[in-house]
Amino acid sequence: MVLLGGVIVLPMLIGARSPLITVRPEHIEVGLDTIKGLDPQVDEVVRSINVFLGYATFREVLGGNPRRGILFEGPPGTGKTFMAKAMAKQAGVPFMFVSAPAFQSPFYGMTNVKVRSFFKELRKSARKNGGAIGFIEEIDAIGTTRGGLSMSPAPAGLERSVSDSISEGSSGIVNELLIQMQSFDQPPLRQRLKEKVLQWISTYLPEGKALKSGRPAYHNILLIGATNRADSLDPALLRPGRFDRRLYFDLPTKQLRRDLIDFFMDRKSHHIQLDEEIVRDRLAQDTFGYTPVMIEHLFDEALLVALRSGRDGMSLSDIYEAKLNEEVGLRQVTSYTTEERNAVATHEAGHATAAHILGTTRRLEVLSIIKRRASLGLLAHTDLEEKYTKSKTELEAMLAIALGGLAAEELFFGESGTGPGSDLAYATEVAAMMVGALGMGGSLLSYEAVDDGAVNSKNLVGRVLSDPEAKSRVEAILHDQKQRILGVLNDNRDMVMALRDALVERDELVGEEIIEVIRGSLARRPSLVPVEA
Repeated sequence: MVLLGGVIVLPMLIGARSPLITVRPEHIEVGLDTIKGLDPQVDEVVRSINVFLGYATFREVLGGNPRRGILFEGPPGTGKTFMAKAMAKQAGVPFMFVSAPAFQSPFYGMTNVKVRSFFKELRKSARKNGGAIGFIEEIDAIGTTRGGLSMSPAPAGLERSVSDSISEGSSGIVNELLIQMQSFDQPPLRQRLKEKVLQWISTYLPEGKALKSGRPAYHNILLIGATNRADSLDPALLRPGRFDRRLYFDLPTKQLRRDLIDFFMDRKSHHIQLDEEIVRDRLAQDTFGYTPVMIEHLFDEALLVALRSGRDGMSLSDIYEAKLNEEVGLRQVTSYTTEERNAVATHEAGHATAAHILGTTRRLEVLSIIKRRASLGLLAHTDLEEKYTKSKTELEAMLAIALGGLAAEELFFGESGTGPGSDLAYATEVAAMMVGALGMGGSLLSYEAVDDGAVNSKNLVGRVLSDPEAKSRVEAILHDQKQRILGVLNDNRDMVMALRDALVERDELVGEEIIEVIRGSLARRPSLVPVEA
């Protein structure tokens, strides 16, 4: 029985330990001075650290309540954990890291015990070191909104829809987290026992002679939570006194990406071409939407491409090869039939011709008939300048470019094949957005305003296409752009053929190589000589 009890109890005792990892400030390699691309966030963090370090003045002299919790929110890879470590190093206090899923336990109630254990260690470290910074990664794993039954109104003829939005035990975990965040200044066990003894003795003393216990010591603690799903957190976690400051980590702008590129390039072996200002500016432009982690990973992958080619430093072509590998997929050795190779090349040449003529704000990056994942070929093109909005004209140009492959197949072969499938899906999505959300399809109604319910899809395309009138407007937009691009390609058959032939011969064209083929086709056009009367 004793052995059986040990087998049952021992795992529970071990499982009740806090899963935190403590890192001393002297062991943290990163500091605020090494953070690039997060200037606004660094400024706010510095202000928070100043209050954290000067808590005595802020609290005792000014009468303020120091900030105890900060929520870092934003997409993955934007530097939230990196920033928290740098804060701990800057403040010179221990960094106590834990991933929220590590709190989970198969034993009932042990998750709450782990949460209490984490905060106990946090208070202990703060007393010993004059302060501590706790960091809970993916806090949404234990801090999701508590709730009961959520009910949505049902249309006539349908029964009411009821869904249970709470998972078993999650409410108790959130409650425990809320309690602990209100108990930063809970005294240690020894002091609590002392207070109990003083209270017991005071019961035997005359009125007014009761022994007074000391004021609870202030624990200088800063708790940081990180999540990319802040909207799922329980509102009680976000009220003042808990995570009362939310700091959003957005994707870096072009200038901040340029700073990151300079920072990483200084630390990685590269060809001298990558030191040119124009090249680095181009890389900053072409990494739109990349996080700091993604940019560094891109360069690491480019180094691997260079090493496989027997070189000890990455080049610009290595970076773009790595970019294609990451975004589209690895090259696949595929043996096309002669007819299929010609068809794929014609399809991609149609896209490229459309992008060159109609996409006046676009830059052609890569044109390829090399198979990557499910794609038999591709045209990669980006904005000439970083933009966050698009006009109706630009969206129509994007539709025409997307339909360029289908139009080229019909123009040169009399019919299209299965290649345009993904192009049509993209074009339908853009056209549906124009009609159903942007007021560009003859109606100012927005389908985004429709509440989610029993029969309402969250998908904008689904909402638009389920409306016969809106669907007809989408169809009209797509048809108009198809006719438009058919005319453009018919007027520029020589350009399509030149790009097609270059692809058949070389498989892939990058950057200036595409433009050179286009220039060559234009140079071969006969010049118009005026006829004398």
